[in-house]
Amino acid sequence: MKTIFDETSRVELIERISKLSSEHKAQWGKMTVGQMIAHMNIWNEWVLGKNDLPHQQSFLGKLIGKWMLKKDTKDATPMAKGMPAGKEFTINEVNDNIDKLKEQWVHLIQEYEDYSEWYFMHDFYGKMTREQIGIFAYKHTDHHLRQFNV
Repeated sequence: MKTIFDETSRVELIERISKLSSEHKAQWGKMTVGQMIAHMNIWNEWVLGKNDLPHQQSFLGKLIGKWMLKKDTKDATPMAKGMPAGKEFTINEVNDNIDKLKEQWVHLIQEYEDYSEWYFMHDFYGKMTREQIGIFAYKHTDHHLRQFNV
């Protein structure tokens, strides 16, 4: 199964990111390519510990988060379309500087090479192991690249 901690998987994701342009349109959802990249940058900064977004599990997450985490990381099945982003990760403004956003995203993807945490507290899933983080970070990135057909 692919993981963001594997160099080959990171290279594949970076190559796909490099193909994105402002001309790409979403195959599903409401985000523009700029909003999606900004979303991914904020999300990756959160996982990498670079911002102060919440790390407390939501009420719904406490009810079904562990079950969903196992379901979402048990195999290579891509993430489903239409999953909610969470209010902290919803990007409303339009950012047209796609090249700068892509550069930031690539840098964040590369930082997973040195990721040293053994667990992460996700706001929905709850406590995630390093292995689960790697699988989910890959799937989340793949999900949004597929959203824009790259």
